[in-house]
Amino acid sequence: MPALLCLWLLFTIAPADARIHVVALPDRDSVQLTIYNSVDLTLVRETRTLTFRKGLNRLEFSWANTLIDPTSVEFRALTHADDVDVLDASFPPRVANTLEWRIHSEFAGEVQVEIRYFTSGISWAADYVAEASNAENRMNLAGHVRVSNRSGEDYENAQVRLVVGVVRLVEEIVRLANERKSKSDDADEMQRFNRGVKRQAGVALGKELADGEKRERLERREIIKEGLSEYFMYTVEGRDTIPTGWSRRMPSFTAAEVPIGGYYKYERERYGDKVIRYYRFKNDKESRLGVEPLPDGDVKAFRFFTDDKLYAFVGRTAVKYIPVNEQVDLELGNDLEVLVKPTLMNWVKTDVQFDNRGNVKGWTTLETWEVEVQNSKDIDVTLDIRRNFNGDWSMVTAAKYENVDATKVKFVLPLKPREKQKFTYELTTRHGTNATK
Repeated sequence: MPALLCLWLLFTIAPADARIHVVALPDRDSVQLTIYNSVDLTLVRETRTLTFRKGLNRLEFSWANTLIDPTSVEFRALTHADDVDVLDASFPPRVANTLEWRIHSEFAGEVQVEIRYFTSGISWAADYVAEASNAENRMNLAGHVRVSNRSGEDYENAQVRLVVGVVRLVEEIVRLANERKSKSDDADEMQRFNRGVKRQAGVALGKELADGEKRERLERREIIKEGLSEYFMYTVEGRDTIPTGWSRRMPSFTAAEVPIGGYYKYERERYGDKVIRYYRFKNDKESRLGVEPLPDGDVKAFRFFTDDKLYAFVGRTAVKYIPVNEQVDLELGNDLEVLVKPTLMNWVKTDVQFDNRGNVKGWTTLETWEVEVQNSKDIDVTLDIRRNFNGDWSMVTAAKYENVDATKVKFVLPLKPREKQKFTYELTTRHGTNATK
């Protein structure tokens, strides 16, 4: 059952619990959802047009069968604000899931009001579709967001805002909410909690209000992105109805002709004998991206094979949060058309040292390796081969390489279509007392 908003008008002086006249509930004029991705929390701002009587009015808000946090509910008049004062708010005795505002109005007639609160049960997730060219040097990248509503409340014609990143302020609000749930629900405890929430949420609510007017002037339907210190906010322009129990998938962005590289990695300790394909690109303006960070999400990759846009599925992966100007490697699984075959050609033990009792205390091994690589594809590729070594080792090779860390080296080989290459290296490893490090 959706949250219920009722207006009680007092025609005469009556006891505090008197209920004399009910005005029909008006539809929302607007509603905005700001969904925080790091915690199960959504800030709801809704406006309605209510008819006030001059004098004392009662306004009730019910959250039955919803996940609305009643202690976070706030009320303010948007029109005739100088004439409308909230005298107090209370949780009526013997009435479950309901709070009541007593409002004094010097104005009789329609007043536009805003009610805002936090709710749980609304979440969002990102996903991407990458369509690579036949040469795998360019791709079209499209992003989408899916909003799911399990809050118990329908939100009609809602504007949706999505927050990426960890918001410590909001996490503190959730901590306070969890503390409240573990205690009694008496009115005094709720009021103490509400004061704590107001202190924690003041900055967040203030920012929501300050930024609201600017977005209403935008006409084109798109997702507007803006940086807000430790987190990033996406505003989906336009409005969608998101009933409880439903999900909505909405476009986030499209970027055409994003430069990519066909990058392939081989590392036996990590992948076995498989060669793993990656699409490598950078989230920057030179790559036709870089306007905003990209949130966590699933990626489905395809590749065009013909001029008439016939394409095939390449692979599926997940990406973590990608800041602006950061390089991205989309891992797309094993590629059988790129081969790496390391072969041990020779192994020799030398420089054997003995202790006074004739036991071996140190020795050195010399290994000769040949690595054969082959690109069976009809496009250029870059192959990253990593070799892991233990102990006190040194390597001699004519091939170009770089040290990744104290135990790993990397060979990066550009390969033309149908090209084969070989390179060799000699690995010397010192054991026992022969080791110097």
